[in-house]
Amino acid sequence: MAFHQADDGSWLLEDQACNGLRLWARHFEKLIVIAPLRPGLPPPAWVGLSRIGPALERIEIVPLPWAWRPDQFLRRLPRVRRQIRALIPRADWLGFAIGGLFGDWGAVAAYEARRQGRMHYIWADRVESAVTRERAKSAGKWRHRLLARLYHRPMAAMERDLVRHASLGLFHGRDTWSHYAPLSPNPQLVHDIHINREDHLPPAALKRKITEAGSGPLRIIYTGRAEPMKGAMDWVEALVLLAEQGVDFRATWAGEGSALPQMQARISAAGLSDKIALPGFITGRETILALLREADVMAFCHKTPESPRCLIEALISGTPIIGYDSAYPRDLIAGHGGGLLVPGQSPAALAAALAGLARDRARLGALIAHAAGDGAPFSDDAVFAHRAGLILTHLPRFGRTGQSPG
Repeated sequence: MAFHQADDGSWLLEDQACNGLRLWARHFEKLIVIAPLRPGLPPPAWVGLSRIGPALERIEIVPLPWAWRPDQFLRRLPRVRRQIRALIPRADWLGFAIGGLFGDWGAVAAYEARRQGRMHYIWADRVESAVTRERAKSAGKWRHRLLARLYHRPMAAMERDLVRHASLGLFHGRDTWSHYAPLSPNPQLVHDIHINREDHLPPAALKRKITEAGSGPLRIIYTGRAEPMKGAMDWVEALVLLAEQGVDFRATWAGEGSALPQMQARISAAGLSDKIALPGFITGRETILALLREADVMAFCHKTPESPRCLIEALISGTPIIGYDSAYPRDLIAGHGGGLLVPGQSPAALAAALAGLARDRARLGALIAHAAGDGAPFSDDAVFAHRAGLILTHLPRFGRTGQSPG
């Protein structure tokens, strides 16, 4: 999470982060939120903090400097450490999101909490060192590949140290949990989504979707950043192979990212510009949900241990998830089987799975129904209540229930 500053001096935050703060405030009397203030123009979809609603009065915002370069970080570290050191005794419960090396103020705060003998939790929604290791192989610029090769090992060492010394680990999704659980004294599998009950596909619409999936081109969607770690080029290659098998389809990757030019070049070279659309960044939750509801399947090619929310958003839209096998998607569809997972990070295997569904529409219809069943338990109210309950259960309130420094 990071803040931006508007021209009038007000702070802006990503819409889902605003929703998260609103939900946290349901379970705690006051929030102290520390996050970096990102320079430059804010992204178009970001909103004012007023989006949080009345709970904003109980939220103290503490912006920290943007310092992901080593020189920036080391220069600003002493002042920020003093600032964090003073904030920690004011909190009854402490939790820190980790995800970096230089400039990771959450990690700095966790070390400061440890120095003060304070119990705390660590939050992670992906294994950042694994993402960085993947970047070392696939980043477009040699400088970025070099930095990734230099950073990913010390980053992994820091992650292990932080998780081992946290009293509680909250890990979003099975992939992230599986990586960190052996290290954590109290690992908990949680989720982080921002969809409510009204966002779920209604029964009548689900029935109509199953009927419409019985004919016509196979409609394929992916929503997320177009980056190597997301398997962007694998996704395109799978669709090229699908076309070579004579399958009629229409596919959309909704999201911006560094891989878009390469994706577009491959699509053009294959003569598939009429079948594959790359609209870039799309604003508005309603628009994204409409795309997911209209699709027959979500095809994905994730390369690293992470827990993308888009898979859950697909399931609540009655859209089966078809993609590379790993612990996270396997866990999501364990209840009803609302998807198909292929081994080996193989575009050919993914193409074969999609071709099979295009030719067996009865099976596709059944998967759509199963996907809605797997998505049924998920809502933002439920997952934030679960996480808050874990914090209140496993971390004693500082100064109120006998916890002492050290």
